[in-house]
Amino acid sequence: MSELWREDIIRSAEQLKGMIGAPHEAVVQKTVTQIDSHIENYIAQSTLFFLATSAANRRSDVSPRGDRAGFVKVLNNKTIVFMDRPGNRRIDSMLNMLENPQVGMIFLIPPLEEVLRINGRATLTSNNAFIEDLKLEGKTTGVAVVIEVEECFIHCPRAFKQAGIWDYEKWSPTDKLPVVMDMFRAHLQMNNYKDE
Repeated sequence: MSELWREDIIRSAEQLKGMIGAPHEAVVQKTVTQIDSHIENYIAQSTLFFLATSAANRRSDVSPRGDRAGFVKVLNNKTIVFMDRPGNRRIDSMLNMLENPQVGMIFLIPPLEEVLRINGRATLTSNNAFIEDLKLEGKTTGVAVVIEVEECFIHCPRAFKQAGIWDYEKWSPTDKLPVVMDMFRAHLQMNNYKDE
């Protein structure tokens, strides 16, 4: 049974579109190519976004970025910026951006179920005067990520509704959740990592 998926592989856009159908015209027309006051307001209130990147060799990465509301700044109607904060130093997303500047972003505002999607091109800068002008609080790595916006749109709430993401009564009991440190240690062991 585990290999049954191989029998009906979808190989063309035409085949896929034939199965799914055409989107409603409003779904197509809701995409805009610049930041208006509604998008700016959404970004200003967002405390979390997910950043999708991919390298030249097609290696992909999705990384969460969170901070206080307003941590992503709108520079003008085509440009946004956020600072890199100190973390685990893997810098997968930024390394990908150096090879392939195309990025996708999904912004969230709890408890809204609709998300804001932005696609664009990223540039990394370490210009001190520019970073100072952002008047940010807290530590940074000294790297700012500037996104030239290519398209923006609000995404429907279906996924969050089905997941019950903000409905704590649907959350798993805390004693049933994965123990992340156990997972972390097991993966280190799988890779024969020895702490010295």
